[in-house]
Amino acid sequence: MKQYSADLRERLLGAIDAGLPLAEAARLFQVCPSTIVRWRRRRRTTGVVTALPRPGQSPRVSPYHAAALRAQVAAAPDATLAEHCARWEAAHGVRLSVASMSRAIRRLGITVKKSPARQRAQGGGAGRVVGGDGPPRSDQARLR
Repeated sequence: MKQYSADLRERLLGAIDAGLPLAEAARLFQVCPSTIVRWRRRRRTTGVVTALPRPGQSPRVSPYHAAALRAQVAAAPDATLAEHCARWEAAHGVRLSVASMSRAIRRLGITVKKSPARQRAQGGGAGRVVGGDGPPRSDQARLR
């Protein structure tokens, strides 16, 4: 969920300071009354109501490295995520897990689809044989 803007917080608390009842301010600004109570408490203790930093770790591939990652994927579009991790470590000295690389590529809106020729060469995507020699399944028997 996105944080409320500092402007909204200031306007809401300014309206309450001007005499608007808390319940009315909550309805008018479409903010939960308990949120207003928290903002007032924070302003009283710290003097500011700006949003606190979001918890959690920062991404291993920062937005500043987006161009480098785009170039890497464009240079090797058929590389697997593990291969992209190895290339990233060689180029930038940062070891990434396959999951981290997947998240970074997804954040950039890049799809990493493998070419059919590479899938056949690696033995993947062979598919199953339809209409094989085995006994027909119950749904196949109905179709005949």
